[in-house]
Amino acid sequence: MKIALCIKQVPDTTDIRWTENNTIQREGVESIINPYDVYATELALDIKSEISNVHITVFTMGPLQAENMLRKVLALGCDDAVLISDKKFSGSDTYATGLTISRAIRTELPDFDLIICGQFAVDGDTAQTGPNIANFLDIPQVTYVKTFEELKGNELYLTREVEDGLERVKVTLPALVCVLQKDIEPHRATIGGVMNAAKKEIKKCCISDLALTPEKTGIKGSPTYVSKAFRNVSHHNAEKFNLSTDDSVKLLKEKLETLGVLKDA
Repeated sequence: MKIALCIKQVPDTTDIRWTENNTIQREGVESIINPYDVYATELALDIKSEISNVHITVFTMGPLQAENMLRKVLALGCDDAVLISDKKFSGSDTYATGLTISRAIRTELPDFDLIICGQFAVDGDTAQTGPNIANFLDIPQVTYVKTFEELKGNELYLTREVEDGLERVKVTLPALVCVLQKDIEPHRATIGGVMNAAKKEIKKCCISDLALTPEKTGIKGSPTYVSKAFRNVSHHNAEKFNLSTDDSVKLLKEKLETLGVLKDA
């Protein structure tokens, strides 16, 4: 079974910087692996631990510094990694990103069985990239996945979260799944895993490798754009009081009466 694991490097939320096009600056900024992609990685490793002959190839689209993140995931037990990197990819929205990653998977792992993505990316929170990849590859998708149940032939059984609980679903491979957060203790890299990851050759793909043109990716290939980006600033006239319980109740009652919310009976 061949798995394409799609992960993303996101900026540390305490150190976000913006480009002149109102996109997030990624080069030279402290970054972390997208939290939901940690759970996608765990799902891929769970499948590998339960099924024989599973090969996991990790894909990420980003600047060259994302190679460090790929090596960390390789150290956990993934097998190969592909870095999709080119200045011309900068500013891609979810549509252009989905197209670019789908081309990379089709180029580097054409006989894939399963694609695994995190449900959301914390720097965008749109949940559109995974479904876009599935759309460009013309394969079925299952979103909001919690756990892997079993594989029977070419049919994968999963548990997914729905509005009123959980449901068990079946999807025919090849397919794509998007993974939600779950209560688990993530895998930890072993010394041997770190040493093997350091020796691994990471395949790099640029725009020409994927038979794309600048008009199809990056800002030019993105039908959506960010018109304005800003930090949320809270404006309020909060007051702080250090009072006893009785005095707090009295003060609250007075404030509510002043606002007309609470009236004497």
